[in-house]
Amino acid sequence: MKKNTIVSLADANYFPLLEELINSIKRFKQSESIAICVLDAGLTEEQKNKISKKIDEIKSAEWDIEVPGYKVKDKEWLKSQVSRAFLPKYFPKYEKYLWIDCDAWVNDWDCIELYFQACNEGKLGITQTIGPGYKITSKVNWLLGKLAIIKSQNFKHAVKSKIPYDKARKLAFAPHINIGVFSLEKNSVGWKIWQNNLEQTLKAGNIFGSEGLAINMAVYIDNLETEFLPLNFNWITSNLLPKYDENNNTFVEPYLPNHKIGIMHLAAGIWKNGKDMRVDKSIEIEIKTLSGKKILKSLRYKDN
Repeated sequence: MKKNTIVSLADANYFPLLEELINSIKRFKQSESIAICVLDAGLTEEQKNKISKKIDEIKSAEWDIEVPGYKVKDKEWLKSQVSRAFLPKYFPKYEKYLWIDCDAWVNDWDCIELYFQACNEGKLGITQTIGPGYKITSKVNWLLGKLAIIKSQNFKHAVKSKIPYDKARKLAFAPHINIGVFSLEKNSVGWKIWQNNLEQTLKAGNIFGSEGLAINMAVYIDNLETEFLPLNFNWITSNLLPKYDENNNTFVEPYLPNHKIGIMHLAAGIWKNGKDMRVDKSIEIEIKTLSGKKILKSLRYKDN
């Protein structure tokens, strides 16, 4: 019996990305001991049948926390903002869960092993969106002399969700955590902490981003024990483009020592001429190689 699982979610529009994620996992022999589970947020019957032999389980995503109907009408994909905080409910027979957004794909299996190791003893395994070369997520508008208005993603979301100011201030300069890839044990207290925070953030804030705010609160306010993993374990391409190692035919970090990208994450999209690479696989962008050349390359997963 498989003890650990990788889980993702998709609707019909993002099915090609989900299929690529699954294929990127299955190409590694080590994946034979890991279950792949899918939350269905609007897949067609044809799409579900197409992946049925590649995965272990598929369940329909639900609104595990009640949200106003007007906020989610015709937006089944938003269930990802709620259901991923309840993975043990959907797939109860596993010991450890590794969530990977469907617009991400696995480039190096070592990071999968370390995600499962990172969540030992109830800890949260996750990455922060801060590091060498990454875009700054906080902004400062200077007024007069030493006076300034400081804006941060965490603080903005917290205030909109009517989180008390004392808690919102704690989040203001905390390095933002991206919830697109994370690991947790089945019996971790992290699930309940996250769910409680999510129930609070959903009451007044936007649906999209609510679960990210809730997990940031769990780490920085509730002090959930966390194992922070390197940036290349959840490489967000919209923050910083990778380089390409032509000798080894793989994507790597753009700065020394050029570690191999573990998980490539196309969060927020890669845009060219008004088109998103997540939607149009034919899109290629200019990136640099380790030798300094500039080449056109897609960042989507391609079968060898």
